[in-house]
Amino acid sequence: MRPDTSAAPALRTPLLADFSLEMTGKDVAGLADAAPGIPPGTRIHVTFLGSEDLPTRVAAARAVRRLGFVPVPHLSARRLPSRPAFEEFLGALRAEGACADVLVVGGDPAVPEGPYPDARSLIDSGLLARYGVRRAAVAGYPEGHPAIPDHVLWSALAGKAAALAGQGLAGSVVTQFGFDAEAVLGWIEQARGRGVALPVRVGVPGPAGVRRLMAYAARFGVGTSASIARKYGLSLTHLMGTAGPDRFLRALAEGYEPARHGDVTVHFYTFGGLGATARWVADFAKEAGV
Repeated sequence: MRPDTSAAPALRTPLLADFSLEMTGKDVAGLADAAPGIPPGTRIHVTFLGSEDLPTRVAAARAVRRLGFVPVPHLSARRLPSRPAFEEFLGALRAEGACADVLVVGGDPAVPEGPYPDARSLIDSGLLARYGVRRAAVAGYPEGHPAIPDHVLWSALAGKAAALAGQGLAGSVVTQFGFDAEAVLGWIEQARGRGVALPVRVGVPGPAGVRRLMAYAARFGVGTSASIARKYGLSLTHLMGTAGPDRFLRALAEGYEPARHGDVTVHFYTFGGLGATARWVADFAKEAGV
């Protein structure tokens, strides 16, 4: 689907100047097809899915680098069965020149498969810098987490920021996707008030079917009340339709104030496909005058 910018003024914002995209290990062919429409040097995140193995993840990171982009492999703490397995992954990424940027996250399993219960434990291991990591992103949850209380999330975020600084690593925050730009901006302002000064990449769902977006929202505890859905452009009564983040991005740009929110860009979750998202972003940037 093409972005709807027909009735909107030009959008002057730095938010899209350094956007990032997300792919799985199985999306290598899709990345190659989409590559001509993606700016060189774009950060491409490679997820850590339980259904994919080490060679698949490393091959994806290799492809990202080979195509002229910056690979950002995900390190899922609770999916790592041992310290040797963690080192094996980091070593394989280093051998491909794909270890400078990573994202550390707790991961989906309720029970850790090994000695790492959360993202902080990966940072505290000291292995990131040892294997050549220079920048590590951590997760943020503007609308909370379905299984973790807010006070725990805030404490963990502050602790991860401090731990990254202690390890001499540059850091950033990549947020869970959402549909309410006002809530996201409020969360960023609160993070700044709590002393978390890391750059923030706001998670944005790429264009996708409404049913798929709603399914992911339910899975990750993202708010989808009728009022939020209307603001975003979702129709809860027509689930066979599609939706893009046009309104969300415009609301984010209109509310963004550098002095209050600091360094903010966007990260696209490619629920509707990597190629479709890349094309949508290019069309939106062109038609919105970015």
